[in-house]
Amino acid sequence: SKKRYAGLKVTADAEQMVFKGLETVRSDWTELAQRFQKSLYAKLFADLPVSALITETIRQLKGGQLDQQLIYFKRLRRPLRAYLKNVPPQVRAARLADKVNAQLGRPLQYQDRGRIAYLITINGPEPADYQQSAIDYQHYIDKQLRPIAEAVLPLLGKDFDEIISDQ
Repeated sequence: SKKRYAGLKVTADAEQMVFKGLETVRSDWTELAQRFQKSLYAKLFADLPVSALITETIRQLKGGQLDQQLIYFKRLRRPLRAYLKNVPPQVRAARLADKVNAQLGRPLQYQDRGRIAYLITINGPEPADYQQSAIDYQHYIDKQLRPIAEAVLPLLGKDFDEIISDQ
């Protein structure tokens, strides 16, 4: 396993957060996850409470205020026809995008590799350019926000589910 850590580098002039191997520096995580992780760690390093950040982020997410931060960007490393058994979400989105491109008489973009921008909707992955269905906000809570928060919440004696519950 590669190095995974976050730290606060303090010099005479300034403070700087440093991330290695975490979601913030990975290109296959959404902008939402990256911003959330930076904000969460900034609060941790400043010894500030984090519960309000978590609940406010989820409120904004469910309210549709963060939709532009929910796009995944993934590279297709093989031609689409090469994905037979294991069909990852980016391939499903690329196939759907090229189906729409064909219907519109546009050139097919993703048949021989490429980079796809897609969202997870209630009907599965859909290309960002041709999104038809409502966004699956629960996916983003469970697969993007929860893992980031749960990496640090036990250290604070807190539980993600308790923080986000409506009770």
